[in-house]
Amino acid sequence: MNLPTLSDIESAARVVYREFQATPQYRWATLGTHLGTDCWVKHENHTPVGAFKIRGGLTYFDRLRQDNALPREVLSATRGNHGQSIAWAARAHGVACTIVVPHGNSTEKNAAMRALGATVIEHGADFQASREHATALAAERQAHMVPSYHFELVRGVSTYWWEFFTAAPQLDVVYVPIGLGSGACAAIAAQRALGHRARIVGVVSAHATTYADSLAAGHVVEAPVTTQLADGMAVRIADPQALAILQAHLDHVVKVTDAEVAHAMRLLYTGTHNVAEGAGAASFAAALQERGQLQGQVVGTTLCGGNVDADVLARVLTG
Repeated sequence: MNLPTLSDIESAARVVYREFQATPQYRWATLGTHLGTDCWVKHENHTPVGAFKIRGGLTYFDRLRQDNALPREVLSATRGNHGQSIAWAARAHGVACTIVVPHGNSTEKNAAMRALGATVIEHGADFQASREHATALAAERQAHMVPSYHFELVRGVSTYWWEFFTAAPQLDVVYVPIGLGSGACAAIAAQRALGHRARIVGVVSAHATTYADSLAAGHVVEAPVTTQLADGMAVRIADPQALAILQAHLDHVVKVTDAEVAHAMRLLYTGTHNVAEGAGAASFAAALQERGQLQGQVVGTTLCGGNVDADVLARVLTG
């Protein structure tokens, strides 16, 4: 799959900014003390759905509109943030929306999707099972299946990295969580489109290693998912299109444990008073793990989502 160009990203930004303006990025001194160097955070927790995914949903549906291909109904699968993105955009275009989530999914993310007008169906033990069920339902209903990885999703998400790299040209390295790959591929697209010098480091959960294993093997390798905290990274089977892009452009990959993610969530809260979900804290967790190698470098991290259930956050904050 080709990556979005600079003109692709700029046109996507015009679509995104109809709904909300650029999110902020701050150099947090408190976080820098933990890394021993400058640390910037891109606050995608400040979008209208509390996560970066909304950008992709907006551009995906805008493309359907431009192509006169808006369906009567869409289906998709999610652990929550992608589903909110699709529900938001579907509502804006008057399209019925059904989202499939695994059993035991975040109750607050489910409630947020329902509040946006989506019908939420619980099916399967993990995201992959939900995705397969959503695909089957879409075929049965003759509805449009919105994938979790697609050029238009990457194009929309690229706008946040375009904002970050433009606002902080001094960045030397950025850490990017990998779920199904749109966020990491978007970072690569924006970095290449702008000719930015930053190295891009992928971050996976140590309890959901399909991308780390697949990158090491050079082909898709299925891996079990056991993370209890980083649900946004809980993917069992890597996407082959995303894998090819990551294989070509990532500097390296870091695996972070749930314990490291919880520690990062606490530091982000006490240091910035922003709430991070598990995947939203993974970027800073990876930088913490590699802090000994980062001295003298300007580090970029992404608080890519803040949608964590209140009871989970309470347990994490109290240790």
